[in-house]
Amino acid sequence: MKKHTIAALLFFGATLLPAMAQDGKTQLTVLTPMKSIVGTPKPPIWPNLDKTPQKHPKLFVPKGTTNLAAKKTVTSSDKIPIVGELTYITDGEKLADEGYEVEFAPGPQWVQIDLEKVGEIYAIAVWHFHRQERAYKAVVVQISNDPTFKSGVTTVFNADFQNLHKLGAGSDKTYVETFLGKVIPVNAVKGRYVRLYSAGNTSDQGNHYVEVEVYGI
Repeated sequence: MKKHTIAALLFFGATLLPAMAQDGKTQLTVLTPMKSIVGTPKPPIWPNLDKTPQKHPKLFVPKGTTNLAAKKTVTSSDKIPIVGELTYITDGEKLADEGYEVEFAPGPQWVQIDLEKVGEIYAIAVWHFHRQERAYKAVVVQISNDPTFKSGVTTVFNADFQNLHKLGAGSDKTYVETFLGKVIPVNAVKGRYVRLYSAGNTSDQGNHYVEVEVYGI
């Protein structure tokens, strides 16, 4: 489905909090789309489920930190998405409306962003799907300089307690999707590639992404 350009601009009206300084750093502010829930919300049921977030974590990053993933190339384990295009994942458009997400086949899948050069990463933000309350299963986020992710891999988030991706069982909590997305703190990890895994969700077997942002310098 073609994306709606006028509607896509609306999320820029989200409140942008004034940056605060701390030890020579500035507070990271992640722009959010408008909240939009379709239908009657059904609380997701899944083991080790975290509380629904009410705000982003307060993170301080070096001045000059930007979204390194903007407009960058995306590849995936599912070569042809069921819905949407891979370019949606880094195009800066985060609305909940139909036509803004990419859907991949059921089962364990991954998407990978090529930042084009090595960056020092301080946070990763991801929106899987936010027009319905749901939780995505076995979410894992990794950084590497190796495009095959066979060496030099740093895992910055792992909620795959069943080890579905065979990357090792994780202890991070599965979380409920909202318009806030998920902002994952990263401790200045250097890398060129970011890979995100999932394996279906609590509403259906699909794997979806609306947007991924990688904050670094």
